[in-house]
Amino acid sequence: MSTEFYFNTQTRQVEEGKPSSWTHRMGPYPTREAAAHALETAERRTESWDEDDREGAAPGDGA
Repeated sequence: MSTEFYFNTQTRQVEEGKPSSWTHRMGPYPTREAAAHALETAERRTESWDEDDREGAAPGDGA
């Protein structure tokens, strides 16, 4: 089984595995680096979905 990494929103640290409560975890991510950028990734996705909403497209339609 491969190692999974998570971003802890409370401590703002990357964690290997699931040592903390799910309420504070984002992930899983395949690498430590990807987990470290979890908030930036989420922000980009949210901006994209907001743009889709403004244009009347459903999220994920690729429009």
